[in-house]
Amino acid sequence: MAKSKFSENLIKMKCAACKRINYYTRKNKKKIEKKLEIKKFCSWCRKSTVHKEAKR
Repeated sequence: MAKSKFSENLIKMKCAACKRINYYTRKNKKKIEKKLEIKKFCSWCRKSTVHKEAKR
């Protein structure tokens, strides 16, 4: 089965505090070359923490 064009741009977001993967998102790899860092709510830590882009 062929890959979807959406799955190629899908990245995981990992909590910087507890190191768990909580979110999945997409990014335009042609325009954004550095790793994403977004402050989001972590349901494991029960607070807002920085989430960084994880490896595939």
